[in-house]
Order: sequence, then C-alpha cells, then structure tokens
Amino acid sequence: MAELLFKQRKRNWCGLPWSFTVYSFDAERLFIKSGVFNIKEDEIRLYRILDLSLKRSFLQRIFGLGTIVVDSSDKTMKCFEIKNIKNSKETKEQLSQLVEEERQRKRITGREFMTDHDHDGFGDDYEDGHYN
Repeated sequence: MAELLFKQRKRNWCGLPWSFTVYSFDAERLFIKSGVFNIKEDEIRLYRILDLSLKRSFLQRIFGLGTIVVDSSDKTMKCFEIKNIKNSKETKEQLSQLVEEERQRKRITGREFMTDHDHDGFGDDYEDGHYN
C-alpha cells in the first residue's frame, strides 16, 4: 500500500473524534472504513472523482469542521460525503490537486465521463435506434 497522505476520523457534532468511520487517501485512492464489529471498507480511484464541493453548517464552522461532497463515476459510490473533518477546506484542495495529478498521469480527460456507459452513450429514452 502507498503512503497515506491523509487520515482522519469522522468527528461528532462538537469536533470530537468519537466515531468508527475513518477517511484516508494516498496518491491514487480514497478509502472509507466504517464499523466496529462488522467493518465495511470502500475504495475509490482518484481519477474517477468528477467533482468536489465543501459544505459547512453553522455548527461545523463553530467547531472548525466541514463536509466534503464527492461526485464520482464509480458504480458503487456515485455520490458520498466525507463528513465532519477538521481542516476541511485544505483537505478538499489537497484531494482536488491529487485528482488532477492522477488524471494527468493516466491521461484521462473529462470526456471519458461524459457518456453513460450503461446505455451505450444514449439516454434512457433511446430504443431501437430512435428516441421515444
């Protein structure tokens, strides 16, 4: 496994790391591990991330927290949140930079994600060579 560049527990509403969810990423992948007895580990390749945004509620701002909203082209993790983390703005910027570097390294452009591969590039209303 590559060296982790970020690792942090999800925090509760007042900023304490009393959670069983851990977020981490390296230069190629983002990891979400959650659970105590039954542990679930999700992974997403950084080049599959399409968009990042930051949400900060009033309480999150008071306690220095934020939530990063991630949209991706991954089949199992299309849209998810990295909730209640410290230094959320810096973390989002670091993650955004890594996403761009990974896309450049793999020579992937935005148009690879423009079509819906489940429908051969056509919308849901395309059938038998005609739009319905």
